[in-house]
Amino acid sequence: MIDDTMLEAMDKMDKAVEHTQSQFGTVRTGRASPALVERITVQYYGAPVPIQQLASISVPEARQLLIKPHDRSSLEAIEKAIRESDLGVNPNNDGIAIRLSLPQLTEERRKEYVKVAKNMAEEGRITLRNIRRDARKDMEAEQKEGDVSEDELTRAEKELDKVTSEHVEAIDAAFGRKEHELIEV
Repeated sequence: MIDDTMLEAMDKMDKAVEHTQSQFGTVRTGRASPALVERITVQYYGAPVPIQQLASISVPEARQLLIKPHDRSSLEAIEKAIRESDLGVNPNNDGIAIRLSLPQLTEERRKEYVKVAKNMAEEGRITLRNIRRDARKDMEAEQKEGDVSEDELTRAEKELDKVTSEHVEAIDAAFGRKEHELIEV
């Protein structure tokens, strides 16, 4: 029973770390990355659709994104969605594709992005702690039912704490890489 709880908690923690790392990809650095626009949704025939389902996204230059819609009628909707997003970039529409030129980041803007990434990392850590708390509750409930001895519960809680700290370290390492990437000129 405890093994199932541990496996489930570890699986959830792995997914939480992956999610946090993918969130870091949405924070803009000086370089262009398709991840910057992947979270943008476009109103397409009255339904919100992720931009990557409507267009191909490529990086022709280090600080430029090229968004080429599969259906040209969606061009204006994509342009509107990019304008309304928090990306802070003005799209250039040439009738066939949209080009996004990313300007060089200022020192002040870099610090703001580090704060954003720091908040994302903290949200990831909070998620990990919540998963640990829920797993502990499940284990304690099993112990109260008499399925698990006190010693087994103590060992399992120590193992759970160890697994949690490993996942927190993974988030911290990913944040450190992102912070270095943001500060780097």
